[in-house]
Amino acid sequence: MFNHKIGKQLIVNCEKLETSVALLSNGKLEEYLMERHSSDPMPGNIYLGKIVNLEPKLQAAFVDIGCEKNAFLHYSDMLTGADEALEKIIDSHPQPVADNSRRSRKKRGRSKTETLLDNAIKLRKRKLTVNDIPEVFKPGMELLVQVTKGPIGTKGARITTDISIAGRFLVLMPYADHLGLSTKIEGDAERARLRKVLESLERPEGMGLICRTVGEGRKSIYFKHDLDILLDYWEKVDEALDKNIVPALVYREPSLLERTVRDFMTEDIDEIVVDNLDAYDSVYAAIKKFGGRKQAAKVIRHKSAQHIFEAFQIKEQLNMVFQRKVPIAGGGYICIDETEALIAIDVNSGRSKAGSDQSELIFQTNCAAAEEIARQLRLRNVGGLVVLDFIDMKSMHHRDELYKLMKKLTKNDRAKTRVLPVSKLGLMEMTRQREHESIQDAVYVPCPYCRGSGLVKSAESMSVEIQRRLQGILRNKSYKKIPIRITMHPEVLQRLKNEDAMLLEALETEFKHELSFRADEELHIEEFHFYNAENGVELI
Repeated sequence: MFNHKIGKQLIVNCEKLETSVALLSNGKLEEYLMERHSSDPMPGNIYLGKIVNLEPKLQAAFVDIGCEKNAFLHYSDMLTGADEALEKIIDSHPQPVADNSRRSRKKRGRSKTETLLDNAIKLRKRKLTVNDIPEVFKPGMELLVQVTKGPIGTKGARITTDISIAGRFLVLMPYADHLGLSTKIEGDAERARLRKVLESLERPEGMGLICRTVGEGRKSIYFKHDLDILLDYWEKVDEALDKNIVPALVYREPSLLERTVRDFMTEDIDEIVVDNLDAYDSVYAAIKKFGGRKQAAKVIRHKSAQHIFEAFQIKEQLNMVFQRKVPIAGGGYICIDETEALIAIDVNSGRSKAGSDQSELIFQTNCAAAEEIARQLRLRNVGGLVVLDFIDMKSMHHRDELYKLMKKLTKNDRAKTRVLPVSKLGLMEMTRQREHESIQDAVYVPCPYCRGSGLVKSAESMSVEIQRRLQGILRNKSYKKIPIRITMHPEVLQRLKNEDAMLLEALETEFKHELSFRADEELHIEEFHFYNAENGVELI
């Protein structure tokens, strides 16, 4: 038997089509990640791509990386790769050794190659800006790019030329000669020690490193081993580039299972439960390699016939992730609406009873809502602009305290977040970076019935439309002696037979026409058809 209240647990479910990882804190679902095996470019993947075109109005390039949709590359994300692009231009266009005197140049003019070379040399001598990008990069040029955000909806992947490969403790930056530390590492003494460790590591000239948060307190041997692995990854990228295939995937981001070990397995994880034997062996070996036998002992195999998500009460908690209305402590609730432009979250007091201090009760409800909102944002993996409509608070002190609480709650979110204070209108705005599509987008597709709107016309509205169309047909002399049959959804027919029966009888009497009505359950509620009742031919 597993202890469902054991502290922090990672629950790993591996199936043929999907791998899912749930992070529990005392049995409560805090984070949920899922990965399905598809050809979509994943954040972290590195591609050798080819520029398709530059869009000056968007200040962006569209790059073919071998996927269904061209990737989006903003000019600001091209600056890192500009120096290398200039070097390639200079190396591939050596300066001519022929007579280069003033008279000779005037006689023969400047070739396109010489002009391109001159521009490249001039640009390399100064600091580049986004305005220089069209001078450096041209359609058809090859460049190495990395996916920063996977395709979402109709948008292709977002990419950058600022290449980096994340390891367990380090991030390797092949084109940036820089040493840095995670901002989440606190303490001057520890930061100084880690900087010395990074400086002592032997790395190729021109490459940089960043120490990740999980590296805090680790000995130098861990960083050396991690660097060896990262350099091996980069060597494979070089090998793939030598094949001269464009576009091509030259580095694939580790799977969700590998990333789980890399990103989550810190000292405060008490247990990892895996339901698949191969996955269990892989996780156990990786943990043992990085953390030794003591850490590896935390990995447990789930052998029960009961599904692992049911055994840990994850299934019912996941169901709440897809609900619009989520209850909060104290009887209130929040309503979450995802739109293309933003995420709107409304806080309601619900059944919260009025007490002697109404303002304090509202503040407590808003605080409870803030905790649930921070959790739901992580679980749903929603991003972009988020607008929070808390219950109105008159006290400036309460507004400031709520703002501080929300900043604290989002501080450890793995996605970058920015929170603004409560506005004069009582709204709090925040942004949350999103690398993958939301859980809702991954699990659901737009309803083919309502086409994703969540709305269909009422039976009354359809009755109006049918009667309007019917009057047009009855006034048409070519249909004068033809018996008419109308088919529609059963709910609409029910409306016509009851509330609107007298209206139809009046039409039959006025136009002296034979009408018949039929229900068809296969029809959309907004669909209806008019037929010649004698031969079954549809009337246009």
